[in-house]
Amino acid sequence: MKIVKLENLKPAPERASKFQGIDYGADTSFFVVTPPPGRGVNKHRHPYQETLIVLEGDIEILVGDEIQIVKAGNVVVVPPKTWHAFINKSPHNALMVTIHASPKITQEDRGENYA
Repeated sequence: MKIVKLENLKPAPERASKFQGIDYGADTSFFVVTPPPGRGVNKHRHPYQETLIVLEGDIEILVGDEIQIVKAGNVVVVPPKTWHAFINKSPHNALMVTIHASPKITQEDRGENYA
């Protein structure tokens, strides 16, 4: 058993903490994301599936050509190689966990602003 304190995870841009599974002998990786209102992540994609768990707030999520507001208590599954982005539409910081089906997070950025 390995226990890792969230406060000890590597910081990542846009108020996120990054868990690279490879660093801990795990097959999955994740971000814990707390974007402020009006902030999020620009278009990007991964060679594997990503699962987003919205724990607090209202998140506008773009997956491919589809845009939806996803409220707390919902899960979004993004297929591999699909462009996606999100922005916090709440009046307060949101809270999400994004799970990457890979021991190492691999990301291709499109270079287009979404937020």
